[in-house]
Amino acid sequence: LDVEREPITLRERYGAAGLDFLRARRLVEAGVSVVSVAARFHVRIPEANDPGGWDTHAYNFKLLRPKLTIYDQAVAALLSDLDVRGLLEDVAVVIWGEFGRQPRIGDVTPDGRGHWGAAGFAFVAGGGLRGGITVGETDRRGERPRFRPYRSQHVLATLYRVLGVNPALTTLTDHTGRPQYLLDDPTPIAELLG
Repeated sequence: LDVEREPITLRERYGAAGLDFLRARRLVEAGVSVVSVAARFHVRIPEANDPGGWDTHAYNFKLLRPKLTIYDQAVAALLSDLDVRGLLEDVAVVIWGEFGRQPRIGDVTPDGRGHWGAAGFAFVAGGGLRGGITVGETDRRGERPRFRPYRSQHVLATLYRVLGVNPALTTLTDHTGRPQYLLDDPTPIAELLG
C-alpha cells in the first residue's frame, strides 16, 4: 500500500487526492481480485461543510467543479497506468452509483440536486469489454430511459461474465436452506461484450 515506492512522476499523474486509485492498481498487481475505492474528495467552498462525498443536495455545481477535476485526473491516470502495464484487458474498472441525480436543479439550495432513481449511469472500462461506446440513453430531460432500460441486474450480469461467473447457473443458499440464483435477470449488456 506504500505509494512512496512508485516514481514521483507517476504519483503526480494520479494527484495527491487520487492516490487511493494508485493503491488500487498496486493491489491488483499483487493479485487482489476485487478492489473498491471510496472516492471521497473534500473540497473547501465557503458556503458548505463538505464531508467529501457526492450527495450534492446543496451546492451541486460549486462542489462538483473541483471534485470532478480531481476524480477525472485519478480515473484517467488509473486507466492509463493499467493500459501501459498490460492489465486493462484483465481488469474491469467500474464507476457506478446506486441512482442518478435529479434532472431538475434546486433541491436544498438553488443549485442542489436530489436523488433520482428513474435514471442513472454506470461507467465500465477494460475487463475485455468493448470500449469507446455509449449504451442506452434517456429522454431529452434526462428523466427516464428511452427504448430498452438497462437495470442494475444487467450491469451485474455483465460484470459476472468478466469474472467468469455464470449467474444463470450459480446459486447461493438463503437463510432457509433454499438455493437462490445470483440474479433474477442474468442477461448481460450485449453491446459491451466483445
